Amino acid sequence: MKIIILGTAYPYRGGLSAFNERLAKEFMDEGHEVKIETFTLQYPSFIFPGKTQYSSEKAPEKLTICRSVSSVNPFNWLSVGKKIAKDAPDVLIIKYWLPFMAPCFGTIARMAKKNGHTRVVSILDNIIPHEKRLADKWFSQYFVKPVDSFVAMSRSVLEDLNIFDAKKPRTFCPHPLYDNFGERMDRDEALRRLNLDRSCQYLLFFGFIRDYKGLDLLLNAFADERLASKNVKLIVAGEFYNNSQKYFDLYDSLALKDRVIWCNDFIPDSKVGEYFCAADVIVQPYKSATQSGVTQIAYHFERPMLVTNVGGLSEIVPDGKVGYVVNPDAKAIADALIDFYENDRAASFSDNLRTEKTKYAWSRMVEAVLGK
Repeated sequence: MKIIILGTAYPYRGGLSAFNERLAKEFMDEGHEVKIETFTLQYPSFIFPGKTQYSSEKAPEKLTICRSVSSVNPFNWLSVGKKIAKDAPDVLIIKYWLPFMAPCFGTIARMAKKNGHTRVVSILDNIIPHEKRLADKWFSQYFVKPVDSFVAMSRSVLEDLNIFDAKKPRTFCPHPLYDNFGERMDRDEALRRLNLDRSCQYLLFFGFIRDYKGLDLLLNAFADERLASKNVKLIVAGEFYNNSQKYFDLYDSLALKDRVIWCNDFIPDSKVGEYFCAADVIVQPYKSATQSGVTQIAYHFERPMLVTNVGGLSEIVPDGKVGYVVNPDAKAIADALIDFYENDRAASFSDNLRTEKTKYAWSRMVEAVLGK
């Protein structure tokens, strides 16, 4: 089949690019013709919360990526839509994560379908955003209308879709395994590369930092005297997308000096494996969620996880088998971490991770998109 993926890709950085590029590779491996249409402008700089939108890594090999789309120029949307209609792909895939993108994506989808051939499939990260703004529902409704079918990566998003459409075909397919960050490495080697003390144990909070991700809950949990008595440190690896000072103030008030390692820049793809392989547990103390690519990186590197019982996180982290599912509460988080260390859960969790991660093959996402 001839397939176009519309969305984020190199030279842009982050999980959206990683997902679209990996999905394109899977389609190619299965014999399909694939092209990614990505942005000339993704976010205007004044609304982007991070330091840069661009990757510092090399371009991915063997992918056709065309920079054609401006997220804010309606004339561009029309021209890109006409271009895609002329290319006449069998399937146009759009990964939807933010209502800001709805006017752009919705218009391009409408134009692309005018050829009477192209089917539009949307892979939904969210349909209702974590951080709500005026006009979100109107924008999402505009986007949903021209889409022919949907793939939701959590059941909660599948339910949310009913607010906008209850009839079009849709299916649930969990976020596939992020296996594009290199191979597993020895823990000591990861610690050496990060210049960390091998005599310590490490927890990892990974990814960009926004209020809904619950870093404040984790800091309060980490101040629990039971954890304070152990030789455990917390690595916070990711760029702040909200006010950082409140977290540093909490860190000071909880007297966590020398127990938290702050790595507050965007972590490039080539370094991701070092952080995961250095950690004993990957902690996701989210206050709200749909699904998370962080869990699928943890699966790839076979690292136990602690997630909170919000959104779809519990759907892919079986409690007591590959980690913990707890309430978004500091004491519940601390209790689980104490159980991990005092009852030496690492070995049994690791064995189960190797089995459980086989459920999240990219071929399943391809099947879901194609309606097989």
